[in-house]
Amino acid sequence: MRLISLMLILAVVVGCNSKDGAASKRADSIFKYNLGQQPTTMNPLSSTDAYSSRVQAYVIESLAERDDDTYDWKPALSTKFEIAPNGLEYTFTLREGVKWHDGKPFTAEDVKFSFDAIMDKDNKYKTAHLKSYFENIESCEIVSPNVVKFKAKSKYFGNFDVVAGMDIVPRHLYENPSKDQEKKLNKTLVGTGPYIFDKFTKGKSIILKKNSNWWGNSAPSQKGMHQFEAILMRFIKDGTIAIQRMEREDLDFIALNAEEYVKKTSSKNWGEKVFKVKTQNQAPKGYGFIGWNMKSDIFKSRDVRLALYKLINRPLMIKKFDFDMNLPATGPWYQQSVYADPNVKPVMYDPKSALDILRKDGWKDTDGDRILDKKINGKKVKLSFTILEPNKEFIKYLTIFKEDAKKAGVDVNIKQVEWNTFIKKLDERSFDAVRLAWSGGSVDIDPKQIWHSASYANQGSNFIGYENKKVDKLIDQARETLDKQARIKKLQEVYREIANDVPYAFLFNSQYAFYGHTKHTKRPKDTFKYSVGLNHWWIEK
Repeated sequence: MRLISLMLILAVVVGCNSKDGAASKRADSIFKYNLGQQPTTMNPLSSTDAYSSRVQAYVIESLAERDDDTYDWKPALSTKFEIAPNGLEYTFTLREGVKWHDGKPFTAEDVKFSFDAIMDKDNKYKTAHLKSYFENIESCEIVSPNVVKFKAKSKYFGNFDVVAGMDIVPRHLYENPSKDQEKKLNKTLVGTGPYIFDKFTKGKSIILKKNSNWWGNSAPSQKGMHQFEAILMRFIKDGTIAIQRMEREDLDFIALNAEEYVKKTSSKNWGEKVFKVKTQNQAPKGYGFIGWNMKSDIFKSRDVRLALYKLINRPLMIKKFDFDMNLPATGPWYQQSVYADPNVKPVMYDPKSALDILRKDGWKDTDGDRILDKKINGKKVKLSFTILEPNKEFIKYLTIFKEDAKKAGVDVNIKQVEWNTFIKKLDERSFDAVRLAWSGGSVDIDPKQIWHSASYANQGSNFIGYENKKVDKLIDQARETLDKQARIKKLQEVYREIANDVPYAFLFNSQYAFYGHTKHTKRPKDTFKYSVGLNHWWIEK
């Protein structure tokens, strides 16, 4: 799962096998896409945010890829894959004749290096966020020049998935770069995929150009895929400005939230030059949250976390800003998942109950400043904290929380922080609370990356420092449970435990995908089963 600053996440770039393709293409077949934020780094080994991964999805490839309608694995950099009868060995026959975008040949050495870099014991390549997925893979060995074999230590339901979907990077560039080369790798990208990283303009855009030598250009399985001559990815943070740029046809695609879909796309241009779409699919859904730093004396208390959750008026937010098209989240992943316990109910807005909880926990206003305080470890501590927010469009949601919290004697400060600075604060664990979102991840959930205590160290994704021994044990057991129904039961219990601990204030789950597109941007259909399917789009004259 990847970090993202937007309130709602639209799964758009998961794409695999082709459907029927385009009619005639426009001569200037440049697809103008709003990325939203500038990625923190282009390095596919160390990047953690969704913006980087969206760019990388067009440039970097894996051994296999998911089909948008079936979710089955299909060949990519491998032409064939086999799973041993014992379920612990995975052999891939590599596609021959593939070249990196710098002209060097793709080899089995690149596959082995990509795995070894992730598992480097000294975290040399800053891959701590990936290790939890690969820790059960013992080795990657080169069987012959075009065959690699992965061996697993023990059974894990996601063993094949993690090796099949692993990003493959060029060994000759990433293995031992100099400091100057390392800086360059943060600003550029070399892959084998359908698009070549062409130009990065700081603060403005990234340009990708079509790879004329891509193996998929002549592969029947890729017919109708990746038809843009170039992709221009803009960094437009303000949704209103993005919509205005769309109306001028300066963008061909934008993800919309519910408010934008209902209120901000009603000008005369919409329905003539540009169009909006509301659709549903079975793609994993992301969710927004406020994460409490559980190393803080204030947020170590479950009572405090629960009381604060009860001061968040989500029904009002959903009605006022989301037009009743989102759901109040109930737990640590999207509630539509089979791995989410349907019996877990959302924590609802209840300021009276919140104040009662705080008073029972010893919080009171002892100095008449209208802010609750309490002695912790012999020191007077005020119930005052700052929420870091990377997206100014979400501040209106937090402002409602701030005003309601103030009535209860809680001092909430909101500080907007630029994205790169925000990520640095997360890595340093230097925050009181953060408002952020996780992208959808996989259909078959493995919560270790975010919720296992082992994922706190080395700038791992458990940046709030959540620890629950029962949750750790259940996650470990679920990873070894190959029977899906049995795994569902274990992960539903994980869901209940985490929801009960309220380490996050889980905010909203989306029900729909909203997006806008221009008249000349064509699609086989509004959505595929597991993705909107941008990889299948084309531009017509």
